Amino acid sequence: MITTLTEENFEAFIGSDEPVLVDFWATWCGPCMMQGEILHTMTEAHPAASVGKVNVDECGGLAARFGIEDIPTMIIFKEGKALETLVGMRQAEELLSLLRKYGAGV
Repeated sequence: MITTLTEENFEAFIGSDEPVLVDFWATWCGPCMMQGEILHTMTEAHPAASVGKVNVDECGGLAARFGIEDIPTMIIFKEGKALETLVGMRQAEELLSLLRKYGAGV
């Protein structure tokens, strides 16, 4: 499932006991749109994968907080802690492998 993240629901989302993937993106970013399709397909095939999306134009404070300079950037969180940061497009298998590395049942 993909969750749209805002300042209001971000902390609860990343505070999960399970690892979650957060995608920082923008509507004007071509690679971000392609990454979004990969994430959509991935979550349809693996519903247990928890993915959140932060639009950097709408939530600039969150982007600044995590030092997002290039997009797409994805960060894996668990229990509120950033575990791994990925800059640039990534394929579903790599993302699923990293979620499994941190304990996700996907």
